Amino acid sequence: MQATPQQQAAFYQQSKDYLAGEAPGEAAEQASELGALLRYHEWRYYVQDDPVLSDKEYDELFKLLEGIEEENPDLITPDSPTQRVGSDLTGDFQSVPHLVPMLSLGNSYNAEDLAEFDKQVKRMLNMEEDEELAYAVEPKYDGGTIVLVYENDQLVRAATRGNGVLGEEMTHNARVIRSIPLTANFSKYGLHKVEIRGEVIIRKDRFLEMNKQRAAAGQTLYANPRNTATGGMRMKSPTEVADKNLEAFIYSFGYGVDADGNDAVEALGTHTRAMDVLTELGFKVPATDYERISVGNIGAAAGFCVKWEEQREEYPYEIDGMVVKVDDLVLQERAGYTSHHPRWAIAYKFAARQATTILEGVDYQIGKIGTITPVAKTVPVSLAGVMISSVSLHNEDFIRDKDLRIGDKVLLERAGDVIPYIVKPLADLRDGTERPIEFLTECPFCGTGLVRAEGAAAVRCPNYECTGRTLQRIIFHVSKASMDIDGMGKRYVDIFNEQGWLNGIADVYRLPYDEIAALEGFGKRSAANLEKAVDKAKQSPLWRVLYSLSIHHFGKKASQLVAQNIDSALDLEHWTEEQFTNIKDIGPTVAQNVTEWYADPSNVALLRELADLGVNIYQTEADKPQAAVTEGPFIDKAMLFTGSMQQLSRKEAQNKAKAAGARIVSAVSGKLDILVVGEKPGSKLKKAEALGTVKIMTEQEFLDTLG
Repeated sequence: MQATPQQQAAFYQQSKDYLAGEAPGEAAEQASELGALLRYHEWRYYVQDDPVLSDKEYDELFKLLEGIEEENPDLITPDSPTQRVGSDLTGDFQSVPHLVPMLSLGNSYNAEDLAEFDKQVKRMLNMEEDEELAYAVEPKYDGGTIVLVYENDQLVRAATRGNGVLGEEMTHNARVIRSIPLTANFSKYGLHKVEIRGEVIIRKDRFLEMNKQRAAAGQTLYANPRNTATGGMRMKSPTEVADKNLEAFIYSFGYGVDADGNDAVEALGTHTRAMDVLTELGFKVPATDYERISVGNIGAAAGFCVKWEEQREEYPYEIDGMVVKVDDLVLQERAGYTSHHPRWAIAYKFAARQATTILEGVDYQIGKIGTITPVAKTVPVSLAGVMISSVSLHNEDFIRDKDLRIGDKVLLERAGDVIPYIVKPLADLRDGTERPIEFLTECPFCGTGLVRAEGAAAVRCPNYECTGRTLQRIIFHVSKASMDIDGMGKRYVDIFNEQGWLNGIADVYRLPYDEIAALEGFGKRSAANLEKAVDKAKQSPLWRVLYSLSIHHFGKKASQLVAQNIDSALDLEHWTEEQFTNIKDIGPTVAQNVTEWYADPSNVALLRELADLGVNIYQTEADKPQAAVTEGPFIDKAMLFTGSMQQLSRKEAQNKAKAAGARIVSAVSGKLDILVVGEKPGSKLKKAEALGTVKIMTEQEFLDTLG
């Protein structure tokens, strides 16, 4: 999911619109847009290590989508962010499954949030609100997650967090991190096979020294300790990894069984005791009573969090908050999990940090639908470990409300330690040389007069043929979200545009591959791979073609719904708005925008041109609506498979279960109805048995029930 600065600004503005309650559209349209926004922000955070939204704002968007899906269960899609956790898979290393899926953490920002979390946990545990409940509190390190597997006391595998289910294996790299023991006497505690989790980080003083050496050598400086740590883990050479001075703090057991496969972690009693055991075994663990503590109630936990927020700058490592966990391991299992996070743990996020700089000028970016976004260019300043030189100014109203002027000294902050944001100008420091920001009346890319819809905050270029808009439409068209042309991101589009080969969407399908092969940095193999990816995209389902046209508000879900009701993309040339709104979940805004797009003969000509170039514009099997399962032995049952299946592959078993009405889930929780057990089931079986509410079935019983 590549994204240009313009697309990034558009994603951010759209996110802010939702957060402000100003997003138009009906439930289906909003669910589709929110899903796309959340997937983009997850990708920025977990894959690129370069988030553009604060944790708190992400959580609010996530809750908006959750609310829509709770009211409209039929809008839940398998790829909805509510159905999975974030991912850092890049494809550079072999993917391996974690022994137990990793989930994200819910977030809190103050003592009131923690008090509410405490109430929710006690409700899950059937406790009275005034009962004491012990919590463990420890730092939330700002680095890259690492998952270590030990068997027979030997380190056998290391992996990144990945998407929570699969991680990228980097055992060779982990072996050169000196704080990771190659052997550990787990057997002393009856543990035969364990999976432990930690965070790979760099000391702040070592990071500064590394940058000092790079500056002296004329090399590009590293951006911040977090990105340097995560990038260091993914280096191809273990020698280069060793040079990064990486350390690994371990913060929990994820899995642990004895030689018979029985859970052996719960016998440790508490998370605090488990951390003590890891300390005794030689792992780098937050120090007890200093970095971590066990307290008797949530009030004491909040006090410890506040203390650390006040002293975070003096700590030798970057931390962006604290983690509060129910200390009792048995109670953790009783509290259970949602599909997104454990109910027994929460992150306490520290407040944003601030810095001052000078607003030197304003640049402008354009999105695929013509939205013009002003971007402040500032004197570079380090803020929360990141060098900031560009800050979105959002729109004209934002600039007016803040009374921002070129030359102003401004106060910046990174909300949630993520997004740079101008809080205010320091008006008292003005010396008279500051000058007002002139608002554009014409598009900086094509010269067309800008328009501003009534009640809208943003201005737009109405010229569909604007060179800036066209380039953004091409970038979106080839992206993974739409036509999914593998490898053809913004970089290729920019290069081919500069060569004069790519001036419109149709040009994507007539690229001169022989000339591309002759370009520096490409070669015959790259050109052949690109040609293969473009040819594959020509066979895409109809809904992808419709979605790739960048029609305003015509999102993925709406494109899929329309594709179910037509034979060809050209059928829509004569459709009325009423025909669109007759489709469930298609609103008047989408109907108007699509009919207006088709009313332009040049747009219809584009579709005919794409068809002539071999691009599919007809309904495929993938476009046809899937019949809902209305009967079967597992209707509305949440089902999970564990252990090795003997008569079916895991995928075949899951597909048969879905066909019989089941919902496949990823973890044992209070919402699980049926656990199908194969050979060597591991800890999931123990957890399900401990809940007492889950029906346990063998593979044969599952097949017999299917008939």
